[in-house]
Amino acid sequence: MKKRTIEIMDTTLRDGEQTSGVSFSIAEKLALSKLLLDELRVDRIEIASARVSEGELKAVKEVSHWAKTKGYEQRVEILTFVDGGISIDWMNQSGARVQNLLTKGSLNHLKYQLKKTPDQHFKAIEENVLVAQKEGISTNVYLEDWSNGMRNSRDYVKDYLSFVSSLPIKRVLLPDTLGVMTYYETFSFVSEVVKNYPDIHFDFHGHNDYDLSVANAMEAVRAGCHGLHLTVNGMGERAGNTPMASTVATLKDFLPEVDVNINETSLYKVSKLVATFTGFRIPVNKPVVGQNVFTQTAGIHADGDKKKNLYFNDLLPERFGRTREYALGKTSGKANIQKNLQKLGVTLNDDEVKKVTQRIIELGDKKEIVTTEDLPYIISDVLNSSTDQKVVVKSYVLTHAKGLQPNTVVSLDMEGEILEENASGDGQFDAFMNALKKIYKKKKMILPQLIDYAVRIPPGSNSDALCETLITWKNGDKEFITRGLDSDQTVSAIKAAEKMLNIIST
Repeated sequence: MKKRTIEIMDTTLRDGEQTSGVSFSIAEKLALSKLLLDELRVDRIEIASARVSEGELKAVKEVSHWAKTKGYEQRVEILTFVDGGISIDWMNQSGARVQNLLTKGSLNHLKYQLKKTPDQHFKAIEENVLVAQKEGISTNVYLEDWSNGMRNSRDYVKDYLSFVSSLPIKRVLLPDTLGVMTYYETFSFVSEVVKNYPDIHFDFHGHNDYDLSVANAMEAVRAGCHGLHLTVNGMGERAGNTPMASTVATLKDFLPEVDVNINETSLYKVSKLVATFTGFRIPVNKPVVGQNVFTQTAGIHADGDKKKNLYFNDLLPERFGRTREYALGKTSGKANIQKNLQKLGVTLNDDEVKKVTQRIIELGDKKEIVTTEDLPYIISDVLNSSTDQKVVVKSYVLTHAKGLQPNTVVSLDMEGEILEENASGDGQFDAFMNALKKIYKKKKMILPQLIDYAVRIPPGSNSDALCETLITWKNGDKEFITRGLDSDQTVSAIKAAEKMLNIIST
């Protein structure tokens, strides 16, 4: 019997970016888009929401330009809105050719959020879809809060699906927006819509609030849905979205009647790179991609592995480009930079490779040893570096002597204007921040409040070559995180602060 292929749409760069404190740079979005489509071989990617920011528009332009050169225009998707054509104009500016139109999938959302009748909403949707068609833009539609719509306003959902079935729409996307469905509800609801509307392509979009997202995805496929929306490492707001790695493994091992196009051997490397770019570590016990999931600790397990693989299951590490470990510790040898880039599945241009090489040479000059575990952090730092910074920390002098309060002199370049100040503090970084505050006070500007400061070395690294500082800032009612990387802890914190200065200046 011919297997049914399930489309996998990755929404790490859009819905996954709604994880609190996560924001991908333009270079990171482009690098991950290439990795997801070329290396991991997902069928489609959703990379942004229309109208969010100028930076988001630039990122979509970069990805769309690359996608066009590869013939991937129909595989790159943007979340859009029923907004009288504003999103369509944004799409045309960006070069993206597929919109995922956000519409209401429950009567409750329609009545109390949009304050519209179903007929009014349907008319606005039709106008959007037809305008998009004229502009050469393909349309998929999200039914926001569809799961509650099926529970509480099923007639509305039926009317909606009957309505959109007559429009030029490629796919209908069914989100469990609040992550409230059980697996038996998922099977029942998806079965119903697939049976009643056999000509519509349905995707299921799950959230993990009750830790049921993988089970729900599995049941959605069993019920006949045609596609799934997943994110790397389960990134997403609240408890996150349905995770890519464990869902793919579950489908392959427990639903032999279906197939997916995912390259399993790339799941781990993609997972690690997303963790590096976002600053959110992978839990060590996370299925498939966690650090410890292929590590045997007890001696009896190691002994059993020698005797007919008594402690093996179908989740063999080699499937995911990994090896089994026995908790005796391992060392990472030095490797050629290009070879490691290939292992990570990252394509860098000559200038970026030169920057990575130079960074490693700088660490070598300090007699630091760089391991393969350090390399993703160096790559992330290079990709995230901006050549058109509005604010640059030109120079600084840090002094710390026994019995004296630490002192710092700072020189700042603010769009060509050189400003200097000195200050003391409880530590070198505190003195640095106090000097910045003086400079910004002169400019009648207020710096964000520092609310969290975390220092760590790259996970798995056995060297002291790199130190990563993650600083959480509060600017008004919004929080954001910046990351600095250096062999010196204070310098890495200063780099994180410099990124903060550029964020608030945009």
